[in-house]
Amino acid sequence: MFGNLGNITNLLKSAKAMQGKVAEMQEEMARKRFEGDAGGGMVTATVDGKGTLVDIKIEPSATGDVELLEDLVKSAVGAATTKSQEAMKSQLADLTGGLNIPGLTDALGGG
Repeated sequence: MFGNLGNITNLLKSAKAMQGKVAEMQEEMARKRFEGDAGGGMVTATVDGKGTLVDIKIEPSATGDVELLEDLVKSAVGAATTKSQEAMKSQLADLTGGLNIPGLTDALGGG
């Protein structure tokens, strides 16, 4: 009747260890920076590992056309965010041994 109790205990220990590794990975990702640029470097955006915009640089020559500048900013931020998300997915794949756990990426803010 209690033969599987050891398996449950091991599973709980594994889950606790995984939780610690996930927290460590989140802290590490928050410290990382990812850059994306647009317009041949006219606009460069930097996001952290959570995808939060932390810096943006705009070449003065890009300020002449406001609509173009808006598009360049969106593109640069999008490129940097994509790099951040890809890094998060890669870290998760390493952590889970490639096992796809539905919703895990979204739950960690990397969706």
